Amino acid sequence: MSSALAGIRVLDLTNVLAGPFCAYQLALLGADVVKIEVPDGGDLARQLGADGELNARHMGASFLAQNAGKRSLSLNLKLDEGKDVLRRLVGSADVLVENFRPGVMERLGTAYQDLAPLNPRLVYCAISGFGQSGPMRAVPAYDQIIQGLSGMMSVTGTPETAPMRSGYPVADTLAGMTAAFAIAAALVRRNATGEGAFIDVSMLDAALTAMGWAVSNYLIGNVEPKAHGNDNFTAAPSGAFKASDGLINIAANKQEQFVALVAAIGRPELATDPRFARREDRKTHRQALTAELERALVARSCAEWQAEFNRIGVPAGCVLSVPQALALPQIEHRGLLKTFADDPGAGRTLTIARTGFKLSGGDPDVALPPPRLGEHSDEILGSLGYGAAEIAALRERGAV
Repeated sequence: MSSALAGIRVLDLTNVLAGPFCAYQLALLGADVVKIEVPDGGDLARQLGADGELNARHMGASFLAQNAGKRSLSLNLKLDEGKDVLRRLVGSADVLVENFRPGVMERLGTAYQDLAPLNPRLVYCAISGFGQSGPMRAVPAYDQIIQGLSGMMSVTGTPETAPMRSGYPVADTLAGMTAAFAIAAALVRRNATGEGAFIDVSMLDAALTAMGWAVSNYLIGNVEPKAHGNDNFTAAPSGAFKASDGLINIAANKQEQFVALVAAIGRPELATDPRFARREDRKTHRQALTAELERALVARSCAEWQAEFNRIGVPAGCVLSVPQALALPQIEHRGLLKTFADDPGAGRTLTIARTGFKLSGGDPDVALPPPRLGEHSDEILGSLGYGAAEIAALRERGAV
């Protein structure tokens, strides 16, 4: 397992996706992540997911996806006793992540300016829809709201179906990854200067910066991005094409790749056809080129064409379902998935995804399955010096 962040304690006060995803990346790198949840129900994601039985157990599939490796402490921050526990935790923490609406932590008296004097080395990361400042700072936001406001939906789908949301919560995920990257950078700076940091992550900012080419084509080229369906607007033939049993993605972006492609499908004359001979010609006559290619492609399966095109150096891949993707031998070889046998929280064997990179000295991994609500409360409180009677009193007050 990776020990890149061993010895780093993270207080995860987040809910649903962007924040939990961020803290999960840190847990995969060896950080001790303490997930702080409200005693009544915990993280909303515990009740979200496709499996009703898991939702009823407060171990919803949406929660299980990004909370492995964490310890759960139930804590009521509306009570003074709960705030006292958080302040004591901050003294031993390196990072705090929260994704409340701006102003909530200030009202609780647990904002960065309240906690930093207790630990000047604290890296405090606040994730919100629009950031901690500006005219939209107090506006509520979920993933789909950001997808719409960022322009993502306007470039997704076909010209007939756009605007369309992405099939997964991409804005939340990007914000979480941005936050994890910012926290890692702040920890590196802290090693050099000894100073903590306040990080302000905006989901809208993260979404727009991730749209790189679409944004720059407008800012620099003054070309408004449009929805192109499965076609790559930068090149042709580059997109999804019909084979005998489904769609295959082909990206013949270079001239030599196009020549090799048309030769492989038995249509070498297309390389010298005036409509398709040059890169810009192919973009202009994209629909006609697609029709010519598909006349040949429908003769064989996606898998057959994928093997043939990759053999000759033309990037290509079948369009798969999620189950098909997870079953790829490459995924097994990379060890992307982690299985916990007979996990008591989920009441079944549980398989989760880790992260998308390897690291010399130890790959990203987690030892603990996603926690039950408050599963580690006594353990964490005891490590802070609370005795059994004090913990019982906190429970009686509803603080934990």
